[in-house]
Amino acid sequence: MDGESDHVQLLVEYPPKVAVSALVNSLKGASSRRLRNERPDIVNRYWKRMLWSPSYFAASCGGAPIGIVKQYIEQQQTPH
Repeated sequence: MDGESDHVQLLVEYPPKVAVSALVNSLKGASSRRLRNERPDIVNRYWKRMLWSPSYFAASCGGAPIGIVKQYIEQQQTPH
């Protein structure tokens, strides 16, 4: 995981039977609950009273070596 102030990038391995939309909703829900408990001070960063926007972008990197994908993500600016 890494990202910038307005987004995060995750490299996720998950079972092929799981729908991407279900995976994203699960990740957003769990991370939102955890962050609300651990960091109540970030309420001013919420988007329309929600921590995450309802949208997401998912892409496949089939064929790319996993090391290259990890290197790309690690080189992104870490959120502060």
